[in-house]
Amino acid sequence: MYYKLLIIAFLAVSLYGTPSDGQKKKETLLSEKVSQMMEWTSMRAVIRLNGEKFRRLVRAPPRNYSVIIMFTALQPQRQCTVCKQADEEYQILANSWRYSSAFTNRIFFATVDFDEGSDVFQMLNMNSAPTFINFPAKGKPKTADTYELQVRGFAAEQLARWVADRTDVHIRVIRPPNYAGPLLLGLLLAFIGSLAYLRRNNLEFLFNKNVWAFSALSFVLIMTSGQMWNHIRGPPYAHKNPNTGQVSYIHGSSQAQFVAETHIVLLFNAAVTLGMVLLHEAATSDLDIGKRKIMCVAGIGLVVLFFSWLLSIFRAKYHGYPYSFLFG
Repeated sequence: MYYKLLIIAFLAVSLYGTPSDGQKKKETLLSEKVSQMMEWTSMRAVIRLNGEKFRRLVRAPPRNYSVIIMFTALQPQRQCTVCKQADEEYQILANSWRYSSAFTNRIFFATVDFDEGSDVFQMLNMNSAPTFINFPAKGKPKTADTYELQVRGFAAEQLARWVADRTDVHIRVIRPPNYAGPLLLGLLLAFIGSLAYLRRNNLEFLFNKNVWAFSALSFVLIMTSGQMWNHIRGPPYAHKNPNTGQVSYIHGSSQAQFVAETHIVLLFNAAVTLGMVLLHEAATSDLDIGKRKIMCVAGIGLVVLFFSWLLSIFRAKYHGYPYSFLFG
């Protein structure tokens, strides 16, 4: 009986192998993948993938790590300005994770350039760049694993929040020191101080109502046009359709905007304001009647024309808004 059991066990091992062989192979393969990813990350925060590397390290199992991939087109002939801007923020995020004390092999950052991995773009049916996708450690990417670039913008802080939502890995974004802001502020204060010193015997200009009114108006126009939103969200300047080459300066959603859109709205608001000022001056100034008529006509023209354009932009972003003026 004992010999029969030995024979049965021997046959089982011969036919099927030991139960742990397959598991050992998976563990060995996984260890090789993680080691490779860690080695590349030690040299560069963002790993550059082509089609073969993508299939082997991201698509093929086993994998116990998440990979955040930016699909982009950085070659000069592609003329993707947004790609370059997004890449700068993406590099800041990846470097913040690489040099973080909480760094682990749970998540890696990578990029696939169209000119190096066009087969990957075709595999994923992707026709626009830049696009951020999270490939989770288990399962396939879901809808929420594709970053909403047009809504959130590509600021490193916004990307970090999205990464935390999808992977539960919290990254504290550390930006390289930027001395441009303090330098400009210092130059401005030096200019004001020099001007005040040169005119120290006549400082009446500091009490000029028009100077303060113009400064306050400029500040209001900048804030109401959406500059603070741009600073927080970091949206692209404009959007270029990779298929048609058409450039959009106005975002089609009420939940987002482009930097160019901010400048356009600022210009329109300033023109409407100028029109109102001209109307006020035409009604209250002591100029002759001819000049006042010209000011009145110019003011009405500015208000009507640019307010109509503002309404058209509003209608384009808030679909279903029923009102318009001059322009449908």
